[in-house]
This record gives sequence, structure tokens and C-alpha cells, in this order.
Amino acid sequence: MQLQLLSPTFFFVGLMLSINFTAIAIAYGTRYRALDSAGSEGHFKELRVVPNVGGVAVISAFVLPALAGLLYISLRNPPHLDVTKQYGLDFFHNRIEENFAPTLAILGGAIWLLLVGMWDDRKPLGPAIKLLLQFIPAIGIVWVFDIRLLTLLDQYGPQGKALSVFIGVIWIVTMINAINFLDNMDGLAAGVSLIASLLFAIAAFMVQQWFIAAMFSLLAGSLAGFLLFNFVPKTGAKIFLGDGGSQPLGFLLAVLAIRTTFVNPQEIEYELGTNWWGIFAPLIILAIPLYDMIATSLIRLRLGHSPWVGDQRHLSHRLVERGFSKCGAVLIIWALAATIGIGGILIGKLTPLPATLVVLQTIAALLLLGFMEGIFRR
Repeated sequence: MQLQLLSPTFFFVGLMLSINFTAIAIAYGTRYRALDSAGSEGHFKELRVVPNVGGVAVISAFVLPALAGLLYISLRNPPHLDVTKQYGLDFFHNRIEENFAPTLAILGGAIWLLLVGMWDDRKPLGPAIKLLLQFIPAIGIVWVFDIRLLTLLDQYGPQGKALSVFIGVIWIVTMINAINFLDNMDGLAAGVSLIASLLFAIAAFMVQQWFIAAMFSLLAGSLAGFLLFNFVPKTGAKIFLGDGGSQPLGFLLAVLAIRTTFVNPQEIEYELGTNWWGIFAPLIILAIPLYDMIATSLIRLRLGHSPWVGDQRHLSHRLVERGFSKCGAVLIIWALAATIGIGGILIGKLTPLPATLVVLQTIAALLLLGFMEGIFRR
């Protein structure tokens, strides 16, 4: 099998499974009254009679084929993949042995957060407990399985490695909550996550990280199938992600981004670049959910409210207050996520001045968005 075909194949598999799983989740969610809930005490939201078990469909459509594919290539001897012809069986089996346990851990972390989120959707957890339960898979992935950001800090000894572990854990927990914050309007979190997944898949594909590209493609396909039921402008969503979907989704985006090598100084022709500032690529690709979380939290704090108690002050709500329709607000945010995110793929290959311009462009776009939606006047 040609490794280049893994990404489109896995996208299609995720899409088909997600369409079927989402239809089943709608039927059973409606039947057993697993509907949108008010959330924790003080949380304010517009309740609708819609099942909020979409996370089961999306995460199942991702985890099941990922697990099946991992087991297949691990057990088949010799595997019929062109990597074995190019590098030999020893290389292949070493790579599988190195990545088998970490990949299982990633899938396990997604399942853990799916269950935590589903529990929170049915019986709301307090912010402190919820945060603690998010730290468990983040610490496990970074510390136990050594999936870390900025491993170049290891050259500074134990302190450098400790800083790398700390940054990695904070990155994962931040993205879990950023996507959770963004899940506040039909199609918003799933659509932005789909765009980010496709951009990450393109980046991984460019540098021949075939399995990471396939994982991101599988996630994108799972989200695309779900969006057919979650973003329905005329009638409204037939199903929501719920915390059971948004939390593992943020976790997967964060962890798979860590697994992607955006900078490789040792390889002159590396497609994503050799410049250290390429490490900012994930921040640029995921700029919109990060912006929404930070801006919304600052507004709540300025008003004397807890940043963890939900309300109608998210980016999408603020755009609606400015006169956009809900559908229009979602489409604007999708467009911004794609436009800004493309810079993340390019930045590592640029020389200092163009790279600085990409960063300034990202900041300027977010500042312009802030002025447009009135955040600085609140």
C-alpha cells in the first residue's frame, strides 16, 4: 500500500463511520433523553431539545479505525507498506515498537475525556474537579509517554526537561479548554477543529509523517461527517458535541500537534523549514480557539465573574450582537481560522523578516477581530 494513500483513505473511513455513528447517536440520544443540559451552577445558556452525545460518534469514528489500523500494521508480518521496501523491516518494526504504546495512550486519553465529558453533560462537575480530571491524561501523555513540546530544552539538563514537561502539560490542558469554550454555537467547534485538522494533516503530509497525517485526516473525516448533522442553517443542529466531544477533541488536536515535527534543523530541505520559529506553527493554526478562550475569560474577569462559568460572551455571541446572523458568525470564524492557520504551515520555512510579518499579520487579524466585535469597549 502506498503511504500517500493513507490520508485520503482514513478521511473517507472517518467520514463514513461518523455519518452512521452520528445518526445512531441522534436516535438513541433522543430516545433516552440525553439532551442539552443547563450545566453547572451559574452557567447561562440557551437550552434546546437536542441530544448532546455527538462526542460519542466523533470519537468512536476516530478511535475504532485508529486502533484497528494500529493493530493491523503491528501484527501483520511482513506488513504490505512501501516503507518496508524503502527502509527495511527492522526500521519498520522499530518504529512500530516505539509508537505502539504512545499511540494507545493517546487513544486512551481521548476515551478518558469522552467519559469525563459525558459525565459532566449528565451530572455537572465543578470547575476544579473538571480541571483535575483533564490534567490526568495530559500528565500521563507528557511525563509517562514522553510526548513533549520543545525537547530541545533537554540540552539544559533536568531543569530544561522539567520545563518541557510543564509546557507540554499546560499546552494540552489549554487546548482541551479552548475547544470546550468554542463549543457554543452550531458547527463552530467542529468546523474550526476540522479546518485545524486539515491544516495539520497537510503539514504532516508535506514532511512525510504519513501516520500523523493519517491520524489528522481520520479526525477531519470524523468531524466532517458529524458536521452534516451539527451545522444545519435552516433547521438548526440535530445533535451537539457536548463536553464529551469538545474535551477529547481539544486533547487530540494538542497531542497530535506535538507529534508533528514542524522544525528540523538537521535536514536542509525539510519542507516545513529549519528555523526555530517554526515552533509557533501550532499556535497560529489554533489561534482562533485560543483567542476566544483568552478574550472570553478576560471579559468575565473584568465583570467580576469566574472565567469557568459559562455565559453568552463568547466570540460567536459577540459577533451576533454586532448584527451578524448565527450562521454568518460561524462562517466568519471558520474563514478566519483557515486564513490565519495557513500561515502556520509556512512560518518555519520563511526567513526572519517574512516570518515576523506572518506573526504580525496574525496578531493584527486578531486585534482587528477584537475591535470589530467590540471586545475593547466592554
